Amino acid sequence: MALLRKFTKRFVIVANVIVVFLFLLACANSFLHPDRWWFISLLGLIFPLLLTLVIGFFIFWLFFYSRRLSLISLFALIIGWTNIHAFLALSPRHSFKPEKDTSAIRVLTWNVRRWDDFTTKKMGASGHHEAMLQFVKNQNADVLCFQEFYDLLTPKGTLPNISYIQHQLNYPYYFFSRDYKSSKYETGVIIFSRYPITGTYKVRYAEDTLKGSESLIMADININGRVARVCTTHLQSVLFRSKDFHDVEIIQNVEDSMLQASKSLIRKLKRAFGLRGNQADFVRATIDQSAYPVIMCGDFNDVPNSYTYFRIRGNRQDAFIQKGLGIGRTYIHISPTLRIDYILADRKFDILQCRKFPLPFSDHHPVVADLKLK
Repeated sequence: MALLRKFTKRFVIVANVIVVFLFLLACANSFLHPDRWWFISLLGLIFPLLLTLVIGFFIFWLFFYSRRLSLISLFALIIGWTNIHAFLALSPRHSFKPEKDTSAIRVLTWNVRRWDDFTTKKMGASGHHEAMLQFVKNQNADVLCFQEFYDLLTPKGTLPNISYIQHQLNYPYYFFSRDYKSSKYETGVIIFSRYPITGTYKVRYAEDTLKGSESLIMADININGRVARVCTTHLQSVLFRSKDFHDVEIIQNVEDSMLQASKSLIRKLKRAFGLRGNQADFVRATIDQSAYPVIMCGDFNDVPNSYTYFRIRGNRQDAFIQKGLGIGRTYIHISPTLRIDYILADRKFDILQCRKFPLPFSDHHPVVADLKLK
């Protein structure tokens, strides 16, 4: 019995050390460029699991065996605190009031997945177009940032979604990047504003042949005499198709074809990690040159402990981390831990409140934040 206990203790210690090592590697994902260290980025995707295991080992040693051995996990948690804090919002004031402060700027960002019409109608279902527009109306935001914005071209060449938001929802100013278009539709990223737009800028990423990203666009908005630069983008997608989501299920269920499914997914992830890392470098360099306070919104397609997130955020504030609570999942597939949509603001703003709305209409949840220029 004593021999068994000794063996078990050593086994648990070794397991603890291995988990801590992997956890710290996942934390290093925040500063290692994924174009070269893509395999570390893979570990970043299981950061929540590794964090849970490290906390579990800490509790096990502290309360059931040896306080001295609990220091292994405690030191790892201290070293990884920056990553933990980016992953988990712990704001004591996390309630969201629908009524907007008169001095606040309300910003809404949402990947609307072509207003869901393209996807649902293709499967013979009715879309959520009207419900999505009603939600936007109810938020009474001052600035709207949409990714995968989709509009049909009418015979007269007009865009009904843009026209409706302009005239019915009272957003007279907008800047639309028509990243992908045909004779029937146009799609891309767009910024709407109730305040005058005094300048606009657009940059298309070099890797546009993959059709998995949308431009970085910027709009200088005059807010009662003070100018802020609102930016939005849609960074490189992994480009998962229906088969890829099925492959994820195969891996989760540990089926016989798991190895082949894993290879296919890893190839796509590796490519997307590298492209997003390069895009993040470009976004950071671009917004750092702004002469005005920046609000950076968008679908980054990457998790909070990633190089992409930390590179773009820099010294800016993450609205959800400042005023939210929990993980803040914004992507509905694969894992409940995927927060990939963000509102980041310069230090010249106070973050008053922020909320993620768990709506079923798109494959992304919208994020809304109230900001105040100091």
